[in-house]
Amino acid sequence: MSQNAFFEHLSRKGVVREAEALESVRGRDMTGEIDWTSLTRLTPSDFADELAEFYACARIKRGELAADDFAGGRLSHRFLREGRLFPFADDEDGLMLAIAAPVDMETLLAIETALESKAKIAVATADEIDAALAAACSREQAAPATETAEAGAGSDDLDDLRDLARGAPVVRALDDLLRLAVEQRATDLHIEPFAGTLQARLRIDGLLKATQAPPMSMAKGLLSRLKIMAGLNITERRLPQDGRARIVVAGAEIDLRVATMPTLYGEGAVIRLLRKGSGVVALDQIGLSQRDGDILKRNLQAPFGMIIVTGPTGSGKTTTLAASLAEINEPTRKILTIEDPVEYQVPGVNQTQVHPGIGLTFAMALRAFLRQDPDVIMVGEMRDAETAHIGVHAALTGHLVLTTLHTNTAAGAITRLIDMGVESFLLASSVRAIIGQRLVRILCPDCKQPHLLTAQDIAEDARYASLGFVEGETLHRPKGCEWCNYTGFRGRRGVFEVIEASPTLRAAIGPKTDASELETVARGEGMTSMAQDGVAKCRAGLTTIDEVFRVTMSM
Repeated sequence: MSQNAFFEHLSRKGVVREAEALESVRGRDMTGEIDWTSLTRLTPSDFADELAEFYACARIKRGELAADDFAGGRLSHRFLREGRLFPFADDEDGLMLAIAAPVDMETLLAIETALESKAKIAVATADEIDAALAAACSREQAAPATETAEAGAGSDDLDDLRDLARGAPVVRALDDLLRLAVEQRATDLHIEPFAGTLQARLRIDGLLKATQAPPMSMAKGLLSRLKIMAGLNITERRLPQDGRARIVVAGAEIDLRVATMPTLYGEGAVIRLLRKGSGVVALDQIGLSQRDGDILKRNLQAPFGMIIVTGPTGSGKTTTLAASLAEINEPTRKILTIEDPVEYQVPGVNQTQVHPGIGLTFAMALRAFLRQDPDVIMVGEMRDAETAHIGVHAALTGHLVLTTLHTNTAAGAITRLIDMGVESFLLASSVRAIIGQRLVRILCPDCKQPHLLTAQDIAEDARYASLGFVEGETLHRPKGCEWCNYTGFRGRRGVFEVIEASPTLRAAIGPKTDASELETVARGEGMTSMAQDGVAKCRAGLTTIDEVFRVTMSM
């Protein structure tokens, strides 16, 4: 991040007050939240000079920022004020962005997208930017309402969009798409505009499938309808937006997570469908092998420690955690969860959903949980260093903590937490088990076809030999029927790798530990990889080698 690189720049100059000060800026997203001058021995003016040197850009002197030149009318003053940012127009250089602290690329790109122009960086002091923003805000408040509306518009009239979204054809078209998505067990609905056409696709069992889409003439109405349902700004079509909605289809409550995105041919949207009150899958039914299931069940009975489930988005981590909670859910245990969102409702478990808008984050909830006398804590995701630190300390102080991380392998969870700032010796003491997982499609039981492997099959496809298959083994192939919508597959199941924190593995965890080293130790103690677990499911007639290679990218 720019903050860390700039702090290293100051450290080399010898102007940092404390060596530990670097830790106070790691992982921080909003530069305006950091009091940079308090971390150094520099005056505000000298600090601005160092920042200008770091970016090799112009240093704006006092009085050169004028409210007349303000060019950030499309950005909220709160965003600019918190980030200490002042966009302004320059006759020679075009759009300029005055900053008082390091700015990350995501923030700069968002500003350029909103203002539809590349921006050159210049540096001013925080006081100079605050004064210029205050003056610009006063001018805008004094301007006629019609001028303010023109400056921030750039999209259609609000009433026209509302009328369009409430039209019967648009309402019916969106309802039909959502109903179809629910009926076909889709996890996501994609609405995508292209040149002269609108495309709709459903993600079913992990793969996208095209479906009949409304005409392009309905695109704007569909998006406006979605935004109204999700509580979004229907007049803003230049920036991505996220929201939530709830619908009822065939008596079932469905939570929708709506994410819009401006594209070359208009605005698109992805709607994630979450079925409220879905039944929790039993731990024995998620696909764990006998060895892996025994390890997980044994560690779930531990009085304290941490169990981590890893994998990418949509790999079934939440299902595994819910099944684990159901396994240990007894009246003698108090179980608290913080999730985003609550996908499975487990009777007897106190479940909380994050609400960033009011400050209810994973970290805040986790701190509060420790005062609620819990036995078991489930954290939906370790998203930041603060949550990770609190979670690890909770695991060391008499609580069983279950959580997830986005890593490619089980062993990668250790290195990821070390990268987040958690000390390796704390991880060695707290982690009990790590589960890596993916989801493979399961062959339709009604139409799958057995196939006897021949020497020709093995010669034509090197994957058979590389995975240890031999001539004469029986595998199964997809065929397709009405039950599986002629895909040959119906439903998904996990392929897993489970690492138990044995004394040997704990001894291998250090500040410079590499994930491959931990994986080697785990394999030596009997761990089977996700690819090997997938091969076992192929031999059991549950899936195909194509599916195993698709999700594990093995060899």
